[in-house]
Amino acid sequence: MRLSQDELDARLAELGYFADETLVTALYLALELGKPLLLEGAPGVGKTEVANALSQVLGRHAIRLQCYEGIDATRALYDWDHARQLLHIRIAERKRALSATDLYAPEFLVEMPLLKALRNADTSILLIDEIDRADDAFEAFLLEFLSDFQISIPEIGTVKADRPVVTILTSNRTRELHDALRRRCLYHWIDYPDPARERAIVERHAPGIAAEAGERLVEAVAAVRRLPLIKRPGIAESIDWARAAEVLHRDGVSWPDALKRSLGLLVKDQEDFTVVAQAGVL
Repeated sequence: MRLSQDELDARLAELGYFADETLVTALYLALELGKPLLLEGAPGVGKTEVANALSQVLGRHAIRLQCYEGIDATRALYDWDHARQLLHIRIAERKRALSATDLYAPEFLVEMPLLKALRNADTSILLIDEIDRADDAFEAFLLEFLSDFQISIPEIGTVKADRPVVTILTSNRTRELHDALRRRCLYHWIDYPDPARERAIVERHAPGIAAEAGERLVEAVAAVRRLPLIKRPGIAESIDWARAAEVLHRDGVSWPDALKRSLGLLVKDQEDFTVVAQAGVL
């Protein structure tokens, strides 16, 4: 499915993902040029949701590779079905017809996210989530994939996609990524939304909140993010806060009190809670 930039923007908005013009442009260019898109930004700004929303827009299923410290090729690229290989050995021994190449036939290959994406390039989107949590060695594993959308399997050879795999990488920038990886990607930084866009997001996902309460909530969230916190609240916390306040308001609590009582949906650390209380942003 090929969409114009305006169509892409409209379809994302229909799904409740209100992207700014620069993000829509980055997504459009990544699709048109067939390049991976690296999204960096603070936790909670909606990086992962970009891939989820784009998969719905394009009518594809999302394949997610969650990165973590110590992740290796067998978790990301491919692995071998050792149980089936062992069974094959036993059967072959009885027939006295065991060949080493038989053990590494394609039917024994286990698809991990990267191999699965290569084999389903027409129907999937690959999300490599929080690449900054992985180590340098894992970045090196990704370079061949990101350059040519292929991986090399020593026992079989090269597996290459028929066309570029729609690939989105996210990073919270907990560490600096290598230039070799960055050069292979189109890059975009996602910041917290401006008040107008965040209000539109909150109203879409918490439609029962009153206009005045929604405006006050968004202003409070912006003020909280300016404080010296351990963890600044993301968009998901704003939505949860709005929904919680709405529940309390239905029980007869005034909107200002409802926002104060449900602050634990926005702020998730005791030290941060104290900072927010002392700042008097509500």
